[in-house]
This record gives sequence, structure tokens and C-alpha cells, in this order.
Amino acid sequence: MTPESSAPPDLGQLLQDKFPKRHVQSMLEHYRVLAEEFQKANWEASTLRGGKFIEATLKALWAHVGNPIPKSKDFKVDGTIRGLEQVQAALAGDSIRLTIPRACRFVYEIASNRGARHDPDEVDPNSMDCTVVVATCSWILGEMLRYSQKGALDLTATATAVAALNERRFPFMERVDGKVYFHLKDLSARDVALLTLWDAHPSRMSKTALIETAKRHGSSEANAKMGVSRVRRVADDDGRGNLRLLAPGIKEAEALILHGSRLTSSLSRDTTGTND
Repeated sequence: MTPESSAPPDLGQLLQDKFPKRHVQSMLEHYRVLAEEFQKANWEASTLRGGKFIEATLKALWAHVGNPIPKSKDFKVDGTIRGLEQVQAALAGDSIRLTIPRACRFVYEIASNRGARHDPDEVDPNSMDCTVVVATCSWILGEMLRYSQKGALDLTATATAVAALNERRFPFMERVDGKVYFHLKDLSARDVALLTLWDAHPSRMSKTALIETAKRHGSSEANAKMGVSRVRRVADDDGRGNLRLLAPGIKEAEALILHGSRLTSSLSRDTTGTND
């Protein structure tokens, strides 16, 4: 557990400096669920929550510029985005009027049209769709946090606050001083290398860094080197020892995460049951 003295800022409290508490709480709850479902590789459920997050976000923006929130059945995402575009620049900056709403439109279209715009003969796009939804929702949160604090938090603190929200909801992974750790059971050195490349994707990682990561997870030097050598068949090598995960490797890593997450959830339920 992170010591209380070094706990990240409370996003809810920070956002409520500018946005209504009701909508902030709704945003964060939808974000919590979309992150949890993403962790479990429940792509459609996560993407759907992304749509709910966008609705709550737009309500927060609409209320912030002084407009009443209509009843749920009368609330229209497109109409709200167009309405925000018409707000006078003197009343709200471009971030509130234009930039965040445009990001919201992008996510909402993915959430509303999931599967419908794709050729059935294509590779299943759900994972890619969900990844961009989660990333864009994280960016929206960070931008709203930056706006709400107006320089009170520097960029590093803003990024840390949003990352902390993700890390609390992705219990299989955490990052400490730039070093990544995976909290899944019975990982081999190859598994660790695979997950590390998945986390870094689409960037590359050196074999040396992958070996060091495997060693941090308990592998010996020899086993770490062997594990990294075995992951090369699902990764591209740039000729200088820097690897980038290929599509089969991404699929394999996601299967590891899904299996580990389900095992963790099962163990949690068993533990809860014994305490009743």
C-alpha cells in the first residue's frame, strides 16, 4: 500500500473546484468501471462505459458554463457539443468549448457504433476501439483536472493523479520510479517480457531492459535471458536489440491478463466467502 502521506491528490475534490459534484462523481464512477472492464479484456462493456463517461462529462461542462441540465430522456450528446461550440469565448476557454467536446464526440461515436462500422471479415476491432476509448477518456480527465486547477498542479502532478486512478483499477500492474511490476501469479520470465512489451506497445524496448524486468520478478540472469530470447518469435527486432510486440504477441499478452484477472477475482470471491 502507498503510504497516506504520499497518496495522490483526490481527483474528485480537485475537479469539484470547477465542476458540479454530482457530475464529477458520475464521471469518476463510469471511469472506474471502464478501467476495470478494460483490465478484464471485456472490451464491449468497457467501451459502453466510455459512452456513459462522455455523457457525464458533457453534463459537467454544460453545467459549468451556466446551463441547466435537461432530464435524462431529453439530454442529447450532439446537441450539447454543438451548444458548447456556441458559448462565447469570454465565458469559457477553447478547452471547455471545443477541445474536450471534440474528444467526447470521438469516443461517443465509437461507443454508439461499436461493431456496426466494421467489415465482418476484418480482424475483431474491439480491443483497438476499447484501447483508444480508455486513452481518450484518461486524456479528458487530465485536461479537466488541468483546467480546474489552473496551474495549481504542474503537468507531472496532473499525470500522476490520472495514472494513480488507473493503477488503482489495474491491480495486475503498477509502476514505481519508472519500473513496471506485474502482480499476476506464476509468471515465467517469458511472460514478464511479453507483458512488458505489451505495456510499452507501440514503443520498443531493449532486450537488456526486458532482462532486468524479468530479474525484478524473481528470475535468475540465465532464465531472464532465456525468457527474452523466447519472446522474439512474437516481436519485431530492429536489428539493434530493441523489440516491439507483434499482433500475435499482443493477443497472447491479453490472454495472460484475462486469465490472471479472472484468477484474482475468483480468489477474492473465495476469500470474501470465508469471511461471511
